[in-house]
Amino acid sequence: MAVPARTCGASRPGPARTALRWPDRGSRPGLSARRPAARPPRPLSLLLPPLLLLPLLAAPGASAYSFPQQHTMQHWARRLEQEIDGVMRIFGGVQQLREIYKDNRNLFEVQENEPQKLVEKVAGDIESLLDRKVQALKRLADAAENFQKAHRWQDNIKEEDIVYYDAKADAELDDPESEDVERGSKASTLRLDFIEDSNFKNKVNYSYTAVQIPTDIYKGSTVILNELNWTEALENVFIENRRQDPTLLWQVFGSATGVTRYYPATPWRAPKKIDLYDVRRRPWYIQGASSPKDMVIIVDVSGSVSGLTLKLMKTSVCEMLDTLSDDDYVNVASFNEKAQPVSCFTHLVQANVRNKKVFKEAVQGMVAKGTTGYKAGFEYAFDQLQNSNITRANCNKMIMMFTDGGEDRVQDVFEKYNWPNRTVRVFTFSVGQHNYDVTPLQWMACTNKGYYFEIPSIGAIRINTQEYLDVLGRPMVLAGKEAKQVQWTNVYEDALGLGLVVTGTLPVFNLTQDGPGEKKNQLILGVMGIDVALNDIKRLTPNYTLGANGYVFAIDLNGYVLLHPNLKPQTTNFREPVTLDFLDAELEDENKEEIRRSMIDGNKGHKQIRTLVKSLDERYIDEVMRNYTWVPIRSTNYSLGLVLPPYSTFYLQANLSDQILQVKYFEFLLPSSFESEGHVFIAPREYCKELNASDNNTEFLKNFIELMEKVTPDSKQCNNFLLHNLILDTGITQQLVERVWRDQDLNTYSLLAVFAATDGGITRVFPNKAAEDWTETPEPFNASFYRRSLDNHGYVFKPPQQDARLRPLELENDTVGILVSTAVELSLGGRTLRPAVVGVKLDLEAWAEKFKVLASNRTHQDQPQKQCGPNSHCEMDCEVNNEDLLCVLIDDGGFLVLSNQNHQWDQVGRFFSEVDANLMLALYNNSFYTRKESYDYQAACAPLPPGNLGAAPRGIFVPTIADFLNLAWWTSAAAWSLFQQLLYGLIYHSWFQADPAEAEGNPEVRESSCVMKQTQYYFGSVNASYNAIIDCGNCSRLFHAQRLTNTNLLFVVAEKPLCSQCEAGRLLQKETHSDGPEQCELVQRPRYRRGPHICFDYNATEDTSDCGRGASFPPSLGVLVSLQLLLLLSLPPRPQPQVHAHPSRRL
Repeated sequence: MAVPARTCGASRPGPARTALRWPDRGSRPGLSARRPAARPPRPLSLLLPPLLLLPLLAAPGASAYSFPQQHTMQHWARRLEQEIDGVMRIFGGVQQLREIYKDNRNLFEVQENEPQKLVEKVAGDIESLLDRKVQALKRLADAAENFQKAHRWQDNIKEEDIVYYDAKADAELDDPESEDVERGSKASTLRLDFIEDSNFKNKVNYSYTAVQIPTDIYKGSTVILNELNWTEALENVFIENRRQDPTLLWQVFGSATGVTRYYPATPWRAPKKIDLYDVRRRPWYIQGASSPKDMVIIVDVSGSVSGLTLKLMKTSVCEMLDTLSDDDYVNVASFNEKAQPVSCFTHLVQANVRNKKVFKEAVQGMVAKGTTGYKAGFEYAFDQLQNSNITRANCNKMIMMFTDGGEDRVQDVFEKYNWPNRTVRVFTFSVGQHNYDVTPLQWMACTNKGYYFEIPSIGAIRINTQEYLDVLGRPMVLAGKEAKQVQWTNVYEDALGLGLVVTGTLPVFNLTQDGPGEKKNQLILGVMGIDVALNDIKRLTPNYTLGANGYVFAIDLNGYVLLHPNLKPQTTNFREPVTLDFLDAELEDENKEEIRRSMIDGNKGHKQIRTLVKSLDERYIDEVMRNYTWVPIRSTNYSLGLVLPPYSTFYLQANLSDQILQVKYFEFLLPSSFESEGHVFIAPREYCKELNASDNNTEFLKNFIELMEKVTPDSKQCNNFLLHNLILDTGITQQLVERVWRDQDLNTYSLLAVFAATDGGITRVFPNKAAEDWTETPEPFNASFYRRSLDNHGYVFKPPQQDARLRPLELENDTVGILVSTAVELSLGGRTLRPAVVGVKLDLEAWAEKFKVLASNRTHQDQPQKQCGPNSHCEMDCEVNNEDLLCVLIDDGGFLVLSNQNHQWDQVGRFFSEVDANLMLALYNNSFYTRKESYDYQAACAPLPPGNLGAAPRGIFVPTIADFLNLAWWTSAAAWSLFQQLLYGLIYHSWFQADPAEAEGNPEVRESSCVMKQTQYYFGSVNASYNAIIDCGNCSRLFHAQRLTNTNLLFVVAEKPLCSQCEAGRLLQKETHSDGPEQCELVQRPRYRRGPHICFDYNATEDTSDCGRGASFPPSLGVLVSLQLLLLLSLPPRPQPQVHAHPSRRL
């Protein structure tokens, strides 16, 4: 008899309310009507015993079905557990594989990972690697200072007198609009031949250096030509360094004039757009050229600052922020009659990428109004610098003021806050074209050990917002050898294509004197740098002895990772370092905060912790045990850590001395054996130096076999450990085929495949045809199922991954399968390890039918279905009553694994909230699941469409027709500044619209870095089974949930939803774009860090008389006419501004 139809009550309008209630002891009136809730929900601790759930009452003479009793559903759960366990025992072969390992005990040894010894050895190796670079750096810096000291300045030097390789020459020759093509280069530029070098990932020439000069610097200026002249002698030192250490990568001298000379020579990686690279703005140069900074930027936003001037100020502030590194602290404020911060930051904050982004966005919102009040601005700045209750650099305190001019010198403020010690430097910037007296601005800078700069137009911003570093470098130069200390940078992207690198830096000082008895020169010449690729450091760490879930990591004084398996930036910006905090690379907890602090402080330590880890596919969270061991890397600011799971304390090392056995096992790698022994995938590891890598595993296996026919596993050019373990595991997994798989009929148990994967790099899939649908990575250490199986006891189910935005699974030819895997744990002489994972691949459709039978009143599939007779009461089951009863298996991440609803089979693998939002929310509210939210700071996002499509760049003053008709306007400073702005705008589109990374970086990159919010679910604290009611108005749903023992599955039985008001809010699991955690809140509780231990911000002998002076250039009629013609003809010539140099810059 059919189940009585059910209807929906409609007593309450508005959104549905979801709550949990326990059914009354009395009978329920039938499925045709749902009784509205009458009592508030009770806490879980007060839920009535599940056996009190009474069956449904029906009218006399009719058959009726009731929701299953709890003991019935527990019985179904036991049947499911037994079925899964039986299949895995028969086909998984865990016990048989243990026996195989024991039978082959003579073929391997059990080695121990001793964490303290391991981490100390690796730290020592990294120290030795970096020390070799340090010695090369010192030779270069000493040579540069001596070469410059011996050099004689030439006032009449000409371009044709200098011969060098211009790294951008080839690109400029290909560009008909380039500077040299337009005016004809007089310099004798070398044309070189290059050879491909895999170490540099580039074509190089080892006989010469290359020179890169920023686009906005005139190559023919006297300063630049003298610079090229004396730095040429560095070429021989570069070459000698490489002779002594062939592993050296880029050796670079970045000059304070903007010239970069690097070795070996290679063509510059010129972008399609204008090349904005300037060595003085690179992270490594900034770090090496000065000590850390505490900077307050104050911006005049009085009413006189309007239009173009305000735009210049905003751009200048953004460029100034780009000269700061993570060792610096900054705040930005605007002022008129009073001062206020431009952002939510009320005190100095670390100048990291995310904080600088907040500043840059806030600066764009500044509006000009009111009157100028220098006093308010400076008092605010001094108060900020005197605040000792916050974390800051405590070095190089400075105020940077941007204004259009004024008459007040605010001497009383300086007397109160800064005199007589003058511990705060004041830099003043006169912005825009105006007729104000700049003497007060010069006086402020000169009486406070600072410098005065003018920014009349857009072209002057870059040069004048970075030259303050010369002033900060004075105490370093005067300190002499004491300041000659090598510093190692954060991780950043190499501009020449090496990938992620760190750079050792050493400042180069001007040792000349202006004359006999004169004071010592106090200018920094530049910074010497040597790159170290992260991959070279990684090679010093153990690769495969730590197991799939063991790893080495390193952090710096900021807590940023130098090494970490999760350091994988998807996009990089040439202008910004890669700053991933250790607590963002992993899931943060209190134990890791303590470990991070201890490492930053340079301590040794060891700690075993229980922590959460995210799966490799970022869908799951596992609670695991990990052992952390850490030591400092001496002579550096880095600290090294080792993470080991308890089961990775020991590992297997094959000992295949029997060459006959080597050949026998090797034959099982040959494709000719696959039909009988199953398909073999080998991990794409670096087994031998001459082995050609390939992303296609079939091709890689072919290359491997061909090489093994030429060399032996004991060859010196091969990694004997990897080769022996690979061949041993080939033989061991073949024995599993022979003992277990070959004689079994997989179809009897609806299996698509059986498989085994090992630490040695073998993945064997049986039968051979199943390999066609095998989608897991051939590297077990990078396979999510492998790593999760090691971390979890029992059977780990992994449904096929689905994205809600894509089409559902296509169930054709029985190719869709569900992986079930488990680790093989060995105990050998009291030593426990897990060297392999075995599993099966279930046929989705067949197991969905089997699932219905196991969760029904039938004992086997051939038994006829039980019918509920007249005048009887029967319990519903998942097979007969599938129209009214929903039965599902959900894994520990909340993903659907199996369902008794045929229409849900193509949704297997989806987050269950996308299948039944109401039920998933109830499971979450009942603590079956716990949610973990985190942020991915290394994501890549498609660029946003431009928000301004007007003809003129945003914020630019656009003259009216009346202005154009006014002759006075054409001779005004406004017209002159506008033409400069437009000319630079034709070339430097990035100043107004484009992303600087697009201008400097790879033009093919279409994505930009962004923050993504990730949400994962994992099993909560509830292990018992119980029933509950989802109450939503007049509609309610009974459900039962129970964990399946020895699996990662949750068995759920629920009434199907019939009422629209039972719809609930949907839990989200997919990644979503985010701005990250609120920065304004984060800066109130900054993470622990330490700055460099040295500070050079004061020297009693410093000469502060060179403090800047005005340099206005009145427009001429001839120039204006020429500019107008160029604009009309749409000819965008390259600018050729003279290099701004201090008088003492003459070398």
